[in-house]
Amino acid sequence: MTTGALFILLFGCMLLGMPIALALGMSSIGTILMFSDDSLASIALKLFEAVSEHYTLLAIPFFILSSSFLSTGGVAKRIIRFALSIVGHIHGGIAMASVVACMIFAAVSGSSPATVAAIGSIVIAGMVKAGYPESFAAGVITNAGTLGILIPPSIVMLVYAAATEVSAARMFMAGFIPGIMMGFFLMVAIYIVARIKKIPCQPWAGFREIFASGFSATGGLMLIIIVLGSIYGGVASPTEAAAVSAVYAFMVAIWGYRDIGPMKGTPWRKKGENGAQVVLRNGYEIALSLPRCCYNKEVHKVIMDASKVSIMLLFIIANAMLFAHVLTTERIPHTIATVIMDLGLEPWTFLIVVNIMLLIAGNFMEPSAILLIMAPILFPIAMKLGIDPIHLGIIMVVNMEIGMLTPPVGLNLFVTAGITGRSIGWVIKAAFPWLCILLFFLVCITYIPQISLFLPELIDKIKGY
Repeated sequence: MTTGALFILLFGCMLLGMPIALALGMSSIGTILMFSDDSLASIALKLFEAVSEHYTLLAIPFFILSSSFLSTGGVAKRIIRFALSIVGHIHGGIAMASVVACMIFAAVSGSSPATVAAIGSIVIAGMVKAGYPESFAAGVITNAGTLGILIPPSIVMLVYAAATEVSAARMFMAGFIPGIMMGFFLMVAIYIVARIKKIPCQPWAGFREIFASGFSATGGLMLIIIVLGSIYGGVASPTEAAAVSAVYAFMVAIWGYRDIGPMKGTPWRKKGENGAQVVLRNGYEIALSLPRCCYNKEVHKVIMDASKVSIMLLFIIANAMLFAHVLTTERIPHTIATVIMDLGLEPWTFLIVVNIMLLIAGNFMEPSAILLIMAPILFPIAMKLGIDPIHLGIIMVVNMEIGMLTPPVGLNLFVTAGITGRSIGWVIKAAFPWLCILLFFLVCITYIPQISLFLPELIDKIKGY
């Protein structure tokens, strides 16, 4: 009876058009008040504990802030230039370079919509000017942007780690090879289509341009080494690495590249008394005091936008965890696990059911909410069937990638529609052929566990020696 009331309230709220966070919270609170002895005060405490008790979740605001500075600070332009110098001369090279740029930017942002916005806003128009069909360009970027939640560091992986209490570092390791593999699949498909449609390619840039563009993009590329190197090397936890990435991205955008902030476009000048660092601007020597060179309206907007996204996401997570708490209290995951085990499902058939459920949920819900609701249900069943929790996590993340491309809640579709000025229907048609590649990739990830587990197991062996 309690379970029925919980899901009736949830779907009732969603049918009324209520945001998913409020639907999860209201259904959970209503169920608790009707069928539990808990007070409103205890519900408020559980909402607070849902976020504060999971140390891993603290990494999310830092990664979002880091992504905001890098998206605004011109790092994307330098990464695109570097990618073009490497693969721009191949048939479909600009589109391939866009995929490479998405892979690199994914490794510094951890967000799929941010990857589409940062890379797509530059390369879609560039591809059209170079002779690519606009639908081709939009479809490639919309799909390649999903790598933002698969290539580490990934915000969605952090949410899964918090929901199941598996190692976030191992999840990051597990996503590395699948992310590269997905990018390779897309580039092979681009090459085939480019040869068939005879899309022009760029001239060979030369090694000088490769080194020059690589040096220019060093500010962004170093973030990958700092974050992943510190995590895999055991120097820092994912949360600590995320905090460092936010500070580093701030310094690169404002002091390094000077694409935003009060020093925007101004070169370094070594002048002044006592070796003081000053900058020549409009004929005046201005001392680089900390408040003056670090903060202005542009920086304020970046921080406020990142704060809004963080608050929204953490609010969804808190309500989803309250919903998961009600599920656990009512022993719903245990009951479902018992029923499935009694049915005698094999692991491979169970994974088919998992994929179908997640693909359907991805049409209507935000990835973090799906993971926080479904992971507590699916995790114990997978463990009983002998499915590795890291493998299950990567399967769920790939399903969330596909959810970014399916209406009515596919975030990447809306971002691309905003960039191109086209309708959602047009973007869906443009993205669909490339979505088929993602579905094939999902099958590979589901039934070849070593794609996900090879790197974590290898690093475990190295550390064991």
